[in-house]
Amino acid sequence: MKAILLTFIKIYWLLVPEKRRRKCLFKTSCSHYVYQQTKENGIQKGLKALRFRMQNCNSNYQIIEVDGEKILVTKTSKLFREKDLNEFILKK
Repeated sequence: MKAILLTFIKIYWLLVPEKRRRKCLFKTSCSHYVYQQTKENGIQKGLKALRFRMQNCNSNYQIIEVDGEKILVTKTSKLFREKDLNEFILKK
């Protein structure tokens, strides 16, 4: 199962040119993040990462500033503080 997901991601990378892919909200693209999680931690973690990214990563987000701290609000109303974003640091 793990090999199937990793192969599917590799095929996606081959078939869809980077220019045509949706721009990812996070520094590490969704497909690269899911690939990395699957390869390092197994299929369960990979599928969990895929689900999280599919639910939260799109252009429908807001960045608000509260007391000088930037907070990311995703389309599912999850909040990420700037200091807690380490691997989720925004490209912007």
